[in-house]
Amino acid sequence: MRLLLDECVPRTLKLSFSVDGHECLTVPEAGLASKTNGELLRLAERAFDVLITLDKGIQFQQNLTDCRIAILLLRASSSRIADLLPLVPACLSALRSIRPAQVIQVGERP
Repeated sequence: MRLLLDECVPRTLKLSFSVDGHECLTVPEAGLASKTNGELLRLAERAFDVLITLDKGIQFQQNLTDCRIAILLLRASSSRIADLLPLVPACLSALRSIRPAQVIQVGERP
């Protein structure tokens, strides 16, 4: 599965997904830095299956009805890698069933 890490997600987290066989790039690596959420989703859905983000408002700000990309929303007490790494097993599990235009939240709900 092709995964895209949003700019708000620490880039070192991509190694945790690559180990499980997923192809994972950061937004800057994909040449999509500094795009608005709507533009990012439109461009990313051409080449990626899932956007991994910490932006809890994205599902309410964007119309995902016809979107071909899914969103994996990480919920942690902070964006520090130490707070996000414990979510990786649940993320990998969620990736097995996620579908286009679906938003799956992983982690606590602050």
